[in-house]
Amino acid sequence: MNCAAANLRHMSRALKEKKSESSLPSSEKSAKQIANLITDINPRFKPVIEKSGLCTIGVSTGISADSKSLKPRKLKESNFASLASSIISQQLSTKAAATIIKRVEAECGGKLNSSKLATIKTEKLRELGCSGSKARAIKEMALADVSKQIPMRSLHKMDDSEIMGHLLPLFGVGQWTVEMFLMFQLERQDVWPVGDLGVRRGWEKIHRMRTEITPKKLLELGMDYSPYRSHVAWYCWRALEVL
Repeated sequence: MNCAAANLRHMSRALKEKKSESSLPSSEKSAKQIANLITDINPRFKPVIEKSGLCTIGVSTGISADSKSLKPRKLKESNFASLASSIISQQLSTKAAATIIKRVEAECGGKLNSSKLATIKTEKLRELGCSGSKARAIKEMALADVSKQIPMRSLHKMDDSEIMGHLLPLFGVGQWTVEMFLMFQLERQDVWPVGDLGVRRGWEKIHRMRTEITPKKLLELGMDYSPYRSHVAWYCWRALEVL
């Protein structure tokens, strides 16, 4: 290991020890503190943060970085609605996804809910704009919720691995879908979606890389930023817009 790499590793360990000594307050200041920790580990993130503004995942709602010690909060939407919307939106433009979601919401009586969606035929969902696989996915997820096969309303009380264990067996729900759910519905701060092309391309842009980084390599590099990898991922996405 060269001197520069050794210094970076030493700095990372020191910062992690500092983070463990005190918890961050749930405020704008905590978002700034996390950003400072990231730039202390890797100064290349500074231009992105300065141009994009601060990531507030988990800090504006009083959520601890430790997913096992979450503080109670009111969810923006139900866990089921969040996952169903995510499935419907996959591989669609924002406008197209919003149009289809509104149609399905209207069919459900105003909002996506499992009890109503479980009664809608797959053919009807396809008429509303869902592909065959998406119609099957949200229908089966609705049935799993109604039958209590999945403890949908209690997912926010579980750690990340438990949530993965419940959701990944469902048809149409993959690693990326669950990671986005963890980050943007439950606001978990230590999710590292290395399978997301945007995260990898953003990392490459920040570091002015001439070759593509692999998910395996990025997974390894991300360890230095735990427990705030969701923030690093968010800044990688922003890099594609501001750099």
